[in-house]
Amino acid sequence: MYRRFILLFLISTPSLASEIKPFTSDGCSAFPDGTFRQQSLWSNCCFLHDLAYWKGGTEKQKNTADGDLELCVKNVGAPHIAKLMLAGVKVGGSPVLNTPFRWGYGWPYGRGYKALSRADKLQVAHKLEVFKIIIDHEIKQITMDRNEAE
Repeated sequence: MYRRFILLFLISTPSLASEIKPFTSDGCSAFPDGTFRQQSLWSNCCFLHDLAYWKGGTEKQKNTADGDLELCVKNVGAPHIAKLMLAGVKVGGSPVLNTPFRWGYGWPYGRGYKALSRADKLQVAHKLEVFKIIIDHEIKQITMDRNEAE
């Protein structure tokens, strides 16, 4: 009787280990990626911010990522925008909001502020290696296309 119960429990219980999804970036989320004249002026800043948000971690790491975004946008020449963006990510990037741009959005919802374990870091490294392979392939293809056009 107990064996059946344990077997049924193990079969019906989802895996306790969570898996990070492949990295995605939506640029600056609901915010413009740049100005009317320079439409992708701070998009690189947002991409790096998305990378930090995707993998998540502690509240201190989120605050560092948010500060890095502010500094990056300020350094491309938009200090007023940087302050506005910082306010937006402080509120809208909370891990308690079930949004596609929350802190730790690569993990299943509900992780919150949690330091990455060794196993988590290995998952992140693997997903980034796969992403790098895709990017390297795309760069090679663009280069070949450009060379053929010349």
